[in-house]
Amino acid sequence: MGDRIHLALIGAGFWGKNLARTFNQLKVLKALCDPSPDIRAQNQNAYPDVPTLESFAEILKSPDIQAVAIATPAVMHVSMVQEALLAGKHVFVEKPLALTETEGQKLVKLAKEMNRVLFVGHILHYHPAIEIIKQMLTSGELGKLQYIYSNRLNLGKIRREENILWSFAPHDISIILALVGEQPSSVHAMGSNILHSQIADTTLTHLRFPSGIAAHIFVSWLHPFKEQKLVVVGDRKMVVFDDRARREEKLVVYPHNILWQNGMPIPEKKEGVPMDLSNDWKEPLLRECEAFLKAIEGVPYPTDGEESLKVLRVLQQAQSSMDAPPAKPQHEEFFVHETSVIDSGCEIGKGTKIWHFSHILQNSVLGQNVNIGQNVVVGPQGNIGNNVKIQNNVSVYQGVVLEDNVFCGPSCVFTNVINPRSAIPRKHEFKTTRVCEGATIGANATILCGITIGRHAFIGAGAVVTKDVPEHALVYGNPARVQGWVCECGQRLNSDYFCQACRITVKIDSATIH
Repeated sequence: MGDRIHLALIGAGFWGKNLARTFNQLKVLKALCDPSPDIRAQNQNAYPDVPTLESFAEILKSPDIQAVAIATPAVMHVSMVQEALLAGKHVFVEKPLALTETEGQKLVKLAKEMNRVLFVGHILHYHPAIEIIKQMLTSGELGKLQYIYSNRLNLGKIRREENILWSFAPHDISIILALVGEQPSSVHAMGSNILHSQIADTTLTHLRFPSGIAAHIFVSWLHPFKEQKLVVVGDRKMVVFDDRARREEKLVVYPHNILWQNGMPIPEKKEGVPMDLSNDWKEPLLRECEAFLKAIEGVPYPTDGEESLKVLRVLQQAQSSMDAPPAKPQHEEFFVHETSVIDSGCEIGKGTKIWHFSHILQNSVLGQNVNIGQNVVVGPQGNIGNNVKIQNNVSVYQGVVLEDNVFCGPSCVFTNVINPRSAIPRKHEFKTTRVCEGATIGANATILCGITIGRHAFIGAGAVVTKDVPEHALVYGNPARVQGWVCECGQRLNSDYFCQACRITVKIDSATIH
């Protein structure tokens, strides 16, 4: 690996010096570049056999350099990554990839066009403790994931080119997205601008996911002590990752449990069990740098450009939330009939209409331009996208997710527990049912819990749906079966999957055709 790859480090100061040490240890560091004479002199003394340059352009012109690692201020990432990719170099860039999602998308596209690795420094993915937490979730040891809480606190380094959200939170967002496995349905953030009127020094970000999982991220560079802690709560066990603790105490599992007695949750507390990481320990930065070199050789890696775009999307949503002016009173934004009830903690989008005798239960989220008919119940913690239409007499229980443009016909039925019993509380066994964008559910259809109805699928009236429905599928019957295929407009397709109304051929996944 070291004999085939020659790497140059761009930016050898605050964090760059750690990359210099690590890449030199891996025997691939062949040049250092930094505009500061003092930093160049320090690195020349530390690595006398490695040329130390001031000019980034000179690095890019060198045919002997196949890869660059960029550890410069975030505002310089876009231009430097772009120049390096256009010069044919593989790129390792520290977080964040960019300061907007749009800029990040351009870099990801360019890397694909140039057939070069774009590797983003979300280092926690390469931490042994995080890998163990991922395994515990995958194996089911923690049970159903419910909540994640992350603290990243310190006194300095205080920046002026980006705020604390963009400086500290990318690590936490990256890991939370990986653990949850989906993008958040809502992002809310608040910040405190203490030292500078335009730059947040502390932020608290709340993420809510379609599956019902919640996450909080607290970051600050004005804190009296350093703390890097992640708490992951499942319905079987809880685990705490404290990166400031000793190796044998960095990861502690708490087999706490919540017992249900007479319909009431009772906490059952137990002692934490440390997981000693000493035996298999390897420095996360070393593992990360090794992963970059292996990526150049074609080995898959978790922190590619696409992963970084997901992080940028959340960062941008959080920033927009902080920048937004105070919201107008919700009753000015949507209509609720006087016979309907909206519980506390609900979010109702602009243009939504809620008609007679309906009830939106606690902490439910309804998107924009939703139309709720008569005698409809949503929630608690209901999740309704934009432009959804729910006709009369429908209950959308907790665990049911309706994406944008879904249509629910009158009296269609959702369930959320496989084996309900009146005498046995099973709220902790709710299964997620997802109705994907543009799907239609006919009147009186029944949807069993735990399934996914694909995009633009069409469920016939009275159907009993017991398994996943493919995209664009037309299903009806008891049990419902695929009877044909429909266009996004709702028109039935012919045998060649051609829509006479739209005059287009719809692409149907061949693996779903029976």
